[in-house]
Amino acid sequence: MTPDTNKDVSGHAAPGPSDFIRDIVAADLKSGKHQAIVTRFPPEPNGYLHIGHAKSICLNFGIAREFAGVCNLRMDDTNPTKEDVEYVDSIQEDVAWLIGGWADDKLGLKPKGKTPEAHTVNGKQDFFLPAITHHASRITNCEPFYASDYFGQIYEFALELIRKGKAYVCDLSPADTEKYRGAPDRPGEDSPFRNRSVEESIDLFTRMKNGEFPDGARSLRAKIDMASPNIWLRDPVLYRIRHAEHHHTGGKWCIYPMYDFAHCLSDYIEGVTHSICTLEFEVHRPLYDWILESLDLARPLPHQYEFARLSLSYTVMSKRKLLQLVTEGVVTGWDDPRMPTISGMRRRGVTSEGLRHFAYNIGVTKYNGLTDVAVLEHAIREDLNQRALRRLAVLRPIKVVITNFPEGKTVELAAVNNPGDPGLGTRPIPFSRELFIERDDFQEVPPPKYFRLRPGGEVRLKYAYIIKCDEVVKDAVGNIVELRCTADLDSKTGGATAGRKVKGTIHWVSAAHAIDAEVRLYDRLFTVAEPDAEGDFKKHLNAHSLEVLTAKVEPSLNEAKPDVRYQFERLAYFCLDKDTTPARRVFNRTITLKDAWAKEAGKA
Repeated sequence: MTPDTNKDVSGHAAPGPSDFIRDIVAADLKSGKHQAIVTRFPPEPNGYLHIGHAKSICLNFGIAREFAGVCNLRMDDTNPTKEDVEYVDSIQEDVAWLIGGWADDKLGLKPKGKTPEAHTVNGKQDFFLPAITHHASRITNCEPFYASDYFGQIYEFALELIRKGKAYVCDLSPADTEKYRGAPDRPGEDSPFRNRSVEESIDLFTRMKNGEFPDGARSLRAKIDMASPNIWLRDPVLYRIRHAEHHHTGGKWCIYPMYDFAHCLSDYIEGVTHSICTLEFEVHRPLYDWILESLDLARPLPHQYEFARLSLSYTVMSKRKLLQLVTEGVVTGWDDPRMPTISGMRRRGVTSEGLRHFAYNIGVTKYNGLTDVAVLEHAIREDLNQRALRRLAVLRPIKVVITNFPEGKTVELAAVNNPGDPGLGTRPIPFSRELFIERDDFQEVPPPKYFRLRPGGEVRLKYAYIIKCDEVVKDAVGNIVELRCTADLDSKTGGATAGRKVKGTIHWVSAAHAIDAEVRLYDRLFTVAEPDAEGDFKKHLNAHSLEVLTAKVEPSLNEAKPDVRYQFERLAYFCLDKDTTPARRVFNRTITLKDAWAKEAGKA
């Protein structure tokens, strides 16, 4: 079976990505090692998903899509003190948005409330919880997988390891456990409780579960090799005591499995074939394999594969640091449009197709590297250029009076909705005697090669007339408050002088018809490519990452829709923000038309 083609931003068929993981999947199917492919996307619900997760989502769901498999959505929720239902809900929303219309038919869910059932395979007790794929008609009866739904089975697996002499209850404190672990350049030291009897460990582990001991008093540890060069094999902790309410299981448990213990067993319970992780988990793979192989499990075991995580310039993607930005009020929340979270990018106006085009095609390798954020921005611009409706808006207005245009008269002109898609047609825009243009589109003493409006100079108003600046009106302190111009009234489309050439074309709105809109100009959150390189990422925060203006926009934007993207001509791409009310339109700048950062870097 070979990968299918990918239809995304352009709508044209193109070969799917090729990489070492997809080669492994194809070989496993060809050899008969697996009859069907099951991947999984298993976030910990302790924060919002970010663009690094988007790469993982597109890889795991992309493989399921290309090889007719399934990708389970699972919450790896083993730490009750850091997890929250808010994060669970946001993860589901982000995944559904990113894969919608592309791989949502490959989304593996489970019946609501369903937990693994015990059955016998080849004479052995086994636990299995297969996925059902997502269908809108029954989504209300489905939910993601939860590692916490397997706590009962994982507890039984832990007892089995104790019985096999491969795990023991240890009374060392967390600090002493870490101390005994040693360091990469020296071996660890055996716990004084390492040779505790099976019977005593089972008794203590049962009492741990029953809540007899306080947090940190005891732990369950694997018995592997305290001298192993791989520090993760030095009798790692499998269970710890934590008297804390869990977002999904409530107060049922007071012991919780460690991530490494729960993760591989969750993969096995769900029948995952290819457990795809980022590269930092490569040193954990021997433990992943040791746990599964030590339990003498009945069905084929999953295998872990690692790839390089996405690192993006001008960005931090540590959940801890993103949470710090939120809690300290540097940003307005996880969905602040300056955040690299999927919800933040969505609010900023990035489409699922644009983000997916970047994340799906960025490449999968075994080597860490830094991806220039300009690559992401290019993908966003390409997507928006094709879909965005063109509109006229003036961000920093200066008034223009057309002295030879009759007072009280309005004419309707035809403006193109998208020059790349004639099928989107045109719209009428009103023109009147008084207009607004951008303050930057006029200079009283212009520099060389300045082709916009100047005293005595001419420009074309887009979709309208050629105008000439005759007079500059200033207030008492010398600020320009008005430009008085004359129009060549035969120069609009169809007129006798419509073909007359002038070097500059600028945008405008009719003052009598314009509506006020709050416009939020978002920019990169950091000023340097690697903000955390020196350990203090906040000192590189961009003080100009947000500017809020009251703009004058054409009247059609009074009917702007949240799911439509707009290009304010000659300015940038924008979308309607959720803060919009009937009395106030709020637009977020998604991205500029050109890479201004590259231009500034070139000057430097």
